[in-house]
Amino acid sequence: MLLEGLRWTQLAELGDRVFLVPLGSMEQHGRHLPLATDTMIVGEIARRLEGRLPHQVVLAPTQWLGHSPHHARFGCVSLNLRPYMDMIGGICRSLAGLGARRIFLLNGHGGNDAPCRAALSELKTEFGSGQGPRIAFASYWTLAAERMAKIRTSPPGGMGHACEMETSVMLAIHPELVSQGEAVDEGAFGPGKFQVLDMLRPQPYVMVRNFDELSPSGTLGMPSHATAAKGREFLDAATESAAAFIAEFASWPVLS
Repeated sequence: MLLEGLRWTQLAELGDRVFLVPLGSMEQHGRHLPLATDTMIVGEIARRLEGRLPHQVVLAPTQWLGHSPHHARFGCVSLNLRPYMDMIGGICRSLAGLGARRIFLLNGHGGNDAPCRAALSELKTEFGSGQGPRIAFASYWTLAAERMAKIRTSPPGGMGHACEMETSVMLAIHPELVSQGEAVDEGAFGPGKFQVLDMLRPQPYVMVRNFDELSPSGTLGMPSHATAAKGREFLDAATESAAAFIAEFASWPVLS
């Protein structure tokens, strides 16, 4: 069910469904992918989820504005940390006002992680123990990490940004927007435990860096490994993993 197509008289009947909010960004994705890559990918996954679970999910429009100041050297449209936290808080409060009892923020951009965690912490303090809706946040690649690891062919470091996975998915859903001839492999590759950055390998430390400190082209990973066939597999992995989470999340008792 699409939230944008509903009338206000229908909202009271939807409280027991999972309100799904996809979170994207508008930022550089190397020389070969468009600025809206994150938004397009997470939006496609969300549409597939709504089609698979039409009686469990209320799908909100994809939020294209993300927290991307680390991409400013190359190009982005971004909110700073506090305004982005406020946006997430406003969305969740509004959905709670509509009667939502379960809200799932499906993330498609790594930079959204820190402000979303902070916003959810503030909302919990505001609502109090045993009050307010259940609000969950997850990045699709984290939910699907085990399955995606079996699809990839790049070594550690090959999946980061404008990488094997994102390029593959864009080849599958928007090949006309991919300039594969301009793609370059960049980043730290190999078995190193601490220097290699990879979306399927959580870092044991935190270091804030701008993207131009990591890559001259804005790419982090190996888009040379990308194919449309892999893109379809990555999409299936993301959709099925997120659907499994939603099915379980929908069964958890609400707090109020």
